Amino acid sequence: MAVVKPSLAKGTRDFSPSEMIKRNYIFDTLKTVFKKYGYSEIQTPSFENLTTLTGKYGDEGDKLIFKILNSGDYMAKAPDSLLQDKNSNKLIPHISEKALRYDLTVPFARYVVMHQNDIALPFKRFQVQPVWRADRPQRGRYREFYQCDVDVVGSESLLNEAEFILIYQEAFERFGLKDFTIKINNRKILSGIAEIIGKPELIVDMTVAIDKLDKIGLDGVNKELVERGFTEEDLAILKPIILLEGSNKEKLSSLKAILATSAIGLNGIAEIEEVFEYVGKLGAEEKLLNQIIDLDITLARGLNYYTGCIFEVKTNEVAMGSIGGGGRYDDLTGMFGLKGLTGVGVSFGADRIYDVLEELNLYPTGRAETTKLLIINFDKQLEVYTLRLLNKLRQENIASELYATPVKLKKQMGYADGKGIPYVLLVGEEEAASGQLSLKDMESGEQIKVTESELIQKLR
Repeated sequence: MAVVKPSLAKGTRDFSPSEMIKRNYIFDTLKTVFKKYGYSEIQTPSFENLTTLTGKYGDEGDKLIFKILNSGDYMAKAPDSLLQDKNSNKLIPHISEKALRYDLTVPFARYVVMHQNDIALPFKRFQVQPVWRADRPQRGRYREFYQCDVDVVGSESLLNEAEFILIYQEAFERFGLKDFTIKINNRKILSGIAEIIGKPELIVDMTVAIDKLDKIGLDGVNKELVERGFTEEDLAILKPIILLEGSNKEKLSSLKAILATSAIGLNGIAEIEEVFEYVGKLGAEEKLLNQIIDLDITLARGLNYYTGCIFEVKTNEVAMGSIGGGGRYDDLTGMFGLKGLTGVGVSFGADRIYDVLEELNLYPTGRAETTKLLIINFDKQLEVYTLRLLNKLRQENIASELYATPVKLKKQMGYADGKGIPYVLLVGEEEAASGQLSLKDMESGEQIKVTESELIQKLR
């Protein structure tokens, strides 16, 4: 049999022990913050029924769903005419009934509908799980990646939006980020802008264009708006809105004047003001309200999906895209027949956060340890003593190892160093007889004598 050279599937990655320590640091930090604000963890299966996922992400999104072939002879039940046509889109329903989940939102909606009699509303949940997309792999874009979502459904209160701002602030400050921006906008404000121009039907075209302001500049935005059906008169009205400057309070004041004739626009402004008011009542410092939070009228984010407040978070310390985002959505569960259930949620970009913390060297200092102590194996006769001690250490919840075979000391010390084990215990005949064990600190090189009880006390 020919030897097959091992390789990774495109768009996937292995994670080493040191990388997993960093990834788990991110996940554990986020979970701690989510729980602090009253959110509970759920998990959903890696794969769903194909009918659950299709039709929820648009035509382009549906093309990126990884389908799973049926078990057994999956081609046997496929119609001969479709096999001859070689039309995979028509053939898929006959050979595939399941698919890997594309995101965490649709499975969450399915979960809420199926468990509606078991959960208390409002239902506050978070999920940290991998998702899969048959996308073209490139730098920073993978076919398998983790999403960290936190949502509440069954509550119209804007207190939820305010708390998401605080969740973002606390999480990123825990990571050590010092300069980041939480952008906020409201779908209703965007609808009001399209309304006063007299082109409410072109709201998506308008927001797609102005959302690119950072990338293509005002001239580029104007050119695209003209191509999408806007006039020079429309551009004259839009320009001061797109280039809106000043503090959040000043921007809101300007918008009130601009959108004075739009009921939906004024409603969006009122919602933003209420969110700011809640943030203040929750004890936020002035820095959060006046520097970190930024009312950005050009922020669009999935306009067809969101219905109220919209969020996006960016770090200003590293050249990176958004590291978080989300917003208010109405009728999330309507796709599965449960109407009228509003919700709001945000997500954290775990992979981008990983890169940001790596670039800024913000991971906790010290050795990336899994084992805290390695006991050196000198010979078989001493194993009776060292194995008893090893068991005692583990009963005290101290992660410990005994080197499996009595090889040269240099090799055992190299193992400890390579694995990042901070302490090594040397137990020879003299140490076993006297009870005075030699403990070496691998970082400082210092070596001291300790009793078993002193060892446990030091490492606990």
